Amino acid sequence: MKILVTGSAGFIGFHLVERLAKFKDSEIIGIDNINDYYDINLKYARLERSGIAKADIGTDRPVKSVKYHNYVFYRTDISDYAALSEIFRRYSFDVVVNMAAQAGVRYSIENPHAYIQSNIVGFTNILECCRHFGIKHLVYASSSSVYGVSNKTPFSEDDDTNYPVSIYAATKKSDELLAHSYSHLFRLPTTGVRLFTVYGPWGRPDMAPMLFAEAIMADRPIHVFNNGKMSRDFTYVDDIVDGIVNIIGKASGNNAEHPFYQLFNIGNSKPVKLMQFISTLEKAIGREANIEMFPMQPGDVPVTYADTGKLEQCIHYKPKTTIETGISAFIDWFKYWKS
Repeated sequence: MKILVTGSAGFIGFHLVERLAKFKDSEIIGIDNINDYYDINLKYARLERSGIAKADIGTDRPVKSVKYHNYVFYRTDISDYAALSEIFRRYSFDVVVNMAAQAGVRYSIENPHAYIQSNIVGFTNILECCRHFGIKHLVYASSSSVYGVSNKTPFSEDDDTNYPVSIYAATKKSDELLAHSYSHLFRLPTTGVRLFTVYGPWGRPDMAPMLFAEAIMADRPIHVFNNGKMSRDFTYVDDIVDGIVNIIGKASGNNAEHPFYQLFNIGNSKPVKLMQFISTLEKAIGREANIEMFPMQPGDVPVTYADTGKLEQCIHYKPKTTIETGISAFIDWFKYWKS
């Protein structure tokens, strides 16, 4: 099986490549533009971990992994249709997994154009390439943010998601609508995965686990919003990857009304209160946090909570890593990364 993974220098894309490359009968092509939204040294370190040397990376040029014989990386931007289509032309992909996106809720308020360019223009390019090059299955990352401020929990794939409260969420909802249109018009099998607060080793430095851990280790105050009255369905990255790997090999069916289109939540289904999350971090680090309370930030939501019944029924998979186990693994990596 030939699989394209976009965003392969990113947090989840990196972990997905590491998992897929261990299947000896697979051929993995990874692409990433290595943008500077956060520290590019972390992105290069992930690539190095996968056997891609920084010194070998050039624009639109293949770099073979020295760790995995079946992994090749390109520095390419999905918003560059000519470069993207050339990669599709060069390889006859069976499956495409689109993890590339401009991430971050709050940054989308400051720089909306980056989100339109990557998450809508770039995703449309992915859809067009999948359409014209006969891809058998497109799996793409959506987000729990599409649920907005919902009083109904847990969040189900059948819930109304027409009122996103951030620009980031609006682009992810747009991706789902675009995928539906392509599935309907061109019989392109697509599966969107709504991911819930992913954390773990090699995570993003703009997310709470890394921000809080850095502040606690440096004895700096941590900023806690909505006065700590928030809950998140924290999901360990290995569980996310397991879910995606299980989805990759399956057709996008199991949907009688839309046989080529599917959506799944992937979350732990056990929301953790923010103050409990901080307490778990404190125990793993061995230090107490200096907490400063702030009101809710624009674009944020008080709770996320995944209903994974559909995932369990169709894919026979359910995330299982506890917050204690996941945070322990994250802090072990964090100490290594900062050493």
